[in-house]
Amino acid sequence: MTAKTKDKYTPRLETYYSEVILPELMKQFGYKNRMQAPRLEKIVINMGVGEAVNDSKKTKNAAEQLALIAGQRPVITKSRKSIATFKLRENLGIGCKVTLRREKMYEFLDRLVNVAMPRIRDFRGISGKSFDGRGNYAMGLKEQIVFPEIDFDKIDEIRGMDIVICTTAETDKEAFALLRGFNMPFQS
Repeated sequence: MTAKTKDKYTPRLETYYSEVILPELMKQFGYKNRMQAPRLEKIVINMGVGEAVNDSKKTKNAAEQLALIAGQRPVITKSRKSIATFKLRENLGIGCKVTLRREKMYEFLDRLVNVAMPRIRDFRGISGKSFDGRGNYAMGLKEQIVFPEIDFDKIDEIRGMDIVICTTAETDKEAFALLRGFNMPFQS
């Protein structure tokens, strides 16, 4: 039995990581093995829809927009319990999230850094203090319209989103060096 080989598409950033960033990280931190060097694990995008308490269509619209941005169908997040003061019922869809891995993760990071962030009004860079101590980076966007996939005329409301970049880095310093290698625009 012979194995079939397919020409597999490799994202530009994944190739850049293995050819440029990885050797730099190995030299900077003195790793002996390339598996010790930090790498991207996943990117989680979360969009909370608080207005969904009054109108359930808003969650559906947010999920459609997130699917366009991420290139993957999101999961609707539901409330765990009822809270009367917020008019929240149990199992009510109140947001959506998507987890990107492998090729889609690299494609999204490429679009985020090179297309979406330059379109943010009054953008001066992202904070270098949003690391969690274990090598993961969290950031928020106030508008989903910075992504070119979103048609401005078809949106019902401006929504923000949270983006968490999970890495295999052990420390924030390693994760910062990794993301700096991907040209993340950190503030000076």
